[in-house]
Amino acid sequence: MNIGILGAGQLGRMLALAGYPLGNRFTLLDTTGNPSAGIGEVIVDPDNQHLAAFLDAVDVVTYEFEHLPVALVEEIERHKPVYPSSRAIAVCQNRVEEKALFDRLSIPTPAYRVASSAEELEAAAAELGCPVVAKSVTEGYDGKGQAVLKSPEQAHEAWAQIGHAQLIVEAFVDFVREVSIIAVRGRDGQVVFYPMAENQHEGGILRYSIAPLPDLDDAVQQTADSYIRALLDELDYVGVLALELFQTRDGALLANEMAPRVHNSGHWTMDGAVTSQFENHLRAIQGLPLGVTRALAPTCMLNVIGREGDYPKMLEIKETHLHCYDKTEREGRKLAHVNVLADDYADLLAKVEACADALPGMPAPRWSFTP
Repeated sequence: MNIGILGAGQLGRMLALAGYPLGNRFTLLDTTGNPSAGIGEVIVDPDNQHLAAFLDAVDVVTYEFEHLPVALVEEIERHKPVYPSSRAIAVCQNRVEEKALFDRLSIPTPAYRVASSAEELEAAAAELGCPVVAKSVTEGYDGKGQAVLKSPEQAHEAWAQIGHAQLIVEAFVDFVREVSIIAVRGRDGQVVFYPMAENQHEGGILRYSIAPLPDLDDAVQQTADSYIRALLDELDYVGVLALELFQTRDGALLANEMAPRVHNSGHWTMDGAVTSQFENHLRAIQGLPLGVTRALAPTCMLNVIGREGDYPKMLEIKETHLHCYDKTEREGRKLAHVNVLADDYADLLAKVEACADALPGMPAPRWSFTP
C-alpha cells in the first residue's frame, strides 16, 4: 500500500521508517516549502498546485501534524480515505473546540475562559486568579503563541505579544507531574493503550519522557485509558491519539490538550515497547491488527534541541539508541532523540544523567518519583 503523509518532517520520516518493513511505500506532501524528512517521495507544494499528483500516487492518507487547512483535508477525503478524519483535525487544532469536547465527555480540565480582546483577557485573569497562561486558540505548539500573566495588568502586553484574535486563558494547576497517555484505535474499533509517560518540558518544548512510571497507581492508568477511549469513540477515530494531562496531588487527572497523530512523548516506544506508536499507527490506518503495546523495559526519551550532542559518548552507554532527523542546527529545533533502556529505574536514571551531560544546554532531569 502507498501511504500518503501530509507533512514531511521528522514524524513523517519515522512513520516511513516503521512502514517499510510492512511493505509500505510513502509519498509525502510538504505544504511549507521546507521538507526535512529525507525519505520516500516528497512532493513540495506550498501553493497547492500538485494535489492531483499526490492523490494519484496514494491509497490512504494520514498526517504528521495537525496545523493543516481543514478544507485541504476535506478535499482529500472526497478522493481517498484519510485517517484520522478531518473532524479530528478540526477539533484538535482549535483549543475552544477541544475544551468543549472535553466538557461534553466529562473529561476534567483546568478552569479556563475564552478571551477575544485584551480587556476580556484582563477580566479572565482577574476572575481565574493569577498566574494564568494565555494560549492562542489555533496554531500554537512547543510553547509558541503562549504567555504567562502574573497579574491582570499584563493583559494588554500579552495580547499584543501573542497576536491572535482569540485566546484560551487557563488557571495554573498545582500538579505533581505532567503525564501523557497514547492510544491507538483501529478501523474496527479495537483500542490499545500504551503505559503512561511522565514528561518534562523546558520553554514549552518536551525534553524528557519516561515510561512506564514506577509509582503509577493502576486506577490512574485506568482513568486515563477511559478518558482517551471516550475521545477515540466520540470522534470515530482511527490511528494514534495522544492526550496530555496534569496529575494533581490527590491523583486526579486534568486534561491539557490532545494531538491527533504520533506524538513526541511516545518516541520511547520505538525501542522500549513491543510495537512502536509509528508501526501501530500504520497498522490502524491500513485495517491491520494492532500490535502489543507492552513496555519491554523502563525507558526514557531525551530530545535533542537546537544543537547536536556528543553522540559517540552517548552511544557508549549500554542500551542507548540514537534517532537523528537529518536536520541542520537551529535554536529550538528538534534535531534527534535518544532512547535509553535499563533493567531497573536506578540504572535508568544514572544512564539518563550521563546522556544529558552529553547534550548542550540540556536541563537536568527532574522526576516526581525521586527525592
